[in-house]
Amino acid sequence: MTAPQGPEEAAGRGRSPEHALRRLELTVVRRLDGLLHGQHQGLLPGAGSELGDSRIYVPGEDDVRRMDWSVTARTTVPHVRDLVADRELETWVLADLSPSMDFGTAHMEKRDLVIAAVGAIAFLTSRIGDRFGAYVIHGDEIHRLPARTGRPAMYALLQTLMDAPRGMPAPGPTRLAEAIELLAKARRKRGLRVIVSDFLDLGPGGDPLAEREWERPIRRLAARHQVLAIEVVDPRELDLPDVGLIALTDPETGRTREVHLSPRIRRDYAEAAAAHREANRVALRRCGAGHLVLRTDRDWVYDIAQYTLRHRRTAHLAGRHPTRRAGA
Repeated sequence: MTAPQGPEEAAGRGRSPEHALRRLELTVVRRLDGLLHGQHQGLLPGAGSELGDSRIYVPGEDDVRRMDWSVTARTTVPHVRDLVADRELETWVLADLSPSMDFGTAHMEKRDLVIAAVGAIAFLTSRIGDRFGAYVIHGDEIHRLPARTGRPAMYALLQTLMDAPRGMPAPGPTRLAEAIELLAKARRKRGLRVIVSDFLDLGPGGDPLAEREWERPIRRLAARHQVLAIEVVDPRELDLPDVGLIALTDPETGRTREVHLSPRIRRDYAEAAAAHREANRVALRRCGAGHLVLRTDRDWVYDIAQYTLRHRRTAHLAGRHPTRRAGA
């Protein structure tokens, strides 16, 4: 299946960025709209703004300010009106636009896939009253885009991501763990948190099996929110082509090194890349976060749809067969 174009490619030559965002929304709505309906979490119980059913007043437990006088007058029995707790969803996305994202050898660059993924999440989770905000890693800075409601604010956020400069080497490693900490501390209201990154950083000492710096922040974030980690991958990051001598450049530091791609080097690289991705999968599962892999050579809309449907089936089965407590 042919992968859909990214937000910039979808615009076509000579088209405006607004047209690109419209095309992105049309692609998402046509193929994914409805998949996330009913996915708002029943967060903490509490007072809401919508009136619910009436019930008999319980002295000492109910607030007399919620007395339903009309029902009380008809039945001659004190009744109170329950309130339906608000279920507006607050979604925050952490978008990694570090220099390693300015790379792509298939249908789009990884950065374009990041913007497409953020746009898909924004369009799918945006309903009346819902708020959507973002933290953006760009260069050596972490930018905060406040959470707002409505389509205009969403388009402004996506436009900011598209306008971010490209090809700027960072003076240091990607500050993914620090950005996750900021996301967890700044926004305490429960909701959906999405982290879109390539998760290329290794553990201490370059050990792919060691604990990553971002593991503990994600674990703390998942203890309060629903967390989805979207891993962006390009096929050339999984295996190297058989082209002989090649110059490899580290986008994070700008350092270049010539390497002769012998069969042994290509085999060792593929094994190391596979081990790294598997370690990421295990680490994210250990953190309690959902894990979605999007590739620049695949249909990212199809992958999002498959993940969403699988997640809904899993949640449905969990609701039908709750885990029994020990000793029950």
